[in-house]
Amino acid sequence: MARIKHTKNELKAQRDALARYQRYLPTLQLKKQQLQLEVRNVESRLEQHRAATEELRRQLESWVRLLAEPVDLDSYLRLTQVRVGTSNIAGVTIPVLESVEFEREVPDLFQTPAWVDDALNVLEELMRRRVQELVLEQQLSALRAELRTTSQRVNLFEKVKIPETRENIRVIRIFLGDQMTAEIARAKIAKGKSAERVTSAG
Repeated sequence: MARIKHTKNELKAQRDALARYQRYLPTLQLKKQQLQLEVRNVESRLEQHRAATEELRRQLESWVRLLAEPVDLDSYLRLTQVRVGTSNIAGVTIPVLESVEFEREVPDLFQTPAWVDDALNVLEELMRRRVQELVLEQQLSALRAELRTTSQRVNLFEKVKIPETRENIRVIRIFLGDQMTAEIARAKIAKGKSAERVTSAG
């Protein structure tokens, strides 16, 4: 704990600091609650997204396994652009997926198996979903980092700053009270001695 001056000015400074901490703490607590809620929301969306993607992969495997011909699907489909914007949630800037664009070659119907079109649709969807998952992961990472920082600040205010400032105020008030009592006692003693001198002189 830093040393404090035992003065009226310091007492005022400590009281002002306490008022500031107590005014700011509810805002921090509210932000912490909002962030906790947003983290849970994004975690839930990410979980659902991964489950749906896994289901899509299972569907793809079930019918691709039936077909013997190996086909290089990458030569027909290419991811060309991902547009990511930003949004603000509880004071945190997070990435938001705006669009995913592909370049697609039309397969030669005589040279490729009949299932290639369907496979390309599923592959495009899987690639799109992978980009969405990465953006959700980035959102979650940003929200969790801000939640950690906000939680640390709430703890600092609740467990350190407010109790420390209250204790400083208590210590200064006791010191100033003792000082005032001592001054009154000295004044009474001085008054008593002055009265004695007047009495003995008279």
